[in-house]
Amino acid sequence: MSAPNLDAEKKIAAEAAAELVSDGMRVGLGTGSTVMHLLPALAERGLRDLRCVATSVATERHAAELGIPVEPFDRLESLDIAIDGADEVAPDRWLVKGGGGAHTREKIVAASAENFVVIADSSKVVKRIKGPIPLELHTFGLASTLARISEELGEVDLRADAAATPDGGVIADYRGKVHEPGELAARLALMPGVVDHGLFPSGMVGAVLVGRGDSVERA
Repeated sequence: MSAPNLDAEKKIAAEAAAELVSDGMRVGLGTGSTVMHLLPALAERGLRDLRCVATSVATERHAAELGIPVEPFDRLESLDIAIDGADEVAPDRWLVKGGGGAHTREKIVAASAENFVVIADSSKVVKRIKGPIPLELHTFGLASTLARISEELGEVDLRADAAATPDGGVIADYRGKVHEPGELAARLALMPGVVDHGLFPSGMVGAVLVGRGDSVERA
């Protein structure tokens, strides 16, 4: 049995998600390789009066190149739909996001959307959340924050090659055990110095579209 073509799976999932967007919608655009398939699929539809916000500079730049209007996320109070990828998708719809270091903005956009749609290839579907869990950390007190996470929760590594986020944070990865994602999410959220973590709760997710072979499944 041949290995799945993961890039093709990303593409068909992204194309299916693009069909959920209609004229006049306020749209949140995620970040990552799967979203790079979403943007041309969305541009090809030629929709009118879209108001889009982007979760990263890379997405904003690519959207602009394709003629998709992007505006700062400082005036819109809510979005009709947000579409983004994921690093892990569990059966209960808990997600891990942030491989590209954009999870703080991605979470703000997802929480602002009436419908948050996750697009992924089949390799992203897991039996349980394992991690690593991306973290955005304040630079102020960084060494202390890293030491506290390590002592109280488990191993954490700063990404040596990661540039500062657009909001001035730095990215690290929690590599300790994930016994229950909700419990870990709550503990990370209370940790001083942590801007946000890459665990997304199932209640935030409206739909999960997974490319599998040459078809799209709802997970």
